[in-house]
Amino acid sequence: MGIIYQTDKRAGITYAYENKAYWDKDKKQSRAKRTLLGRVDPDTGEIIPTSGSRKQANVKKEETLNPDYKALYEDLLKKYTAMEALNSALQSEIKKLKEKLPND
Repeated sequence: MGIIYQTDKRAGITYAYENKAYWDKDKKQSRAKRTLLGRVDPDTGEIIPTSGSRKQANVKKEETLNPDYKALYEDLLKKYTAMEALNSALQSEIKKLKEKLPND
């Protein structure tokens, strides 16, 4: 286990990864699993943690544990009002189209 530094040539940013080696029994070869630690500050050489997808998933979990019910209610109320307006507009359009059809 060690830390690997890899530079992105397009952006010129150096990233730090944690490297864990393991033995692949099927291929009978050594393999490595890398986990992103963060960006490397070019001035100090310090590793700055990045906001990866795993961290964002954890934030979403915390939000669902303590939901803001008032905001959820207001959001649903806006959607409901918009759907009602759309429904009434479509109903009036259907009436207009039925009036234009010739009676059999």
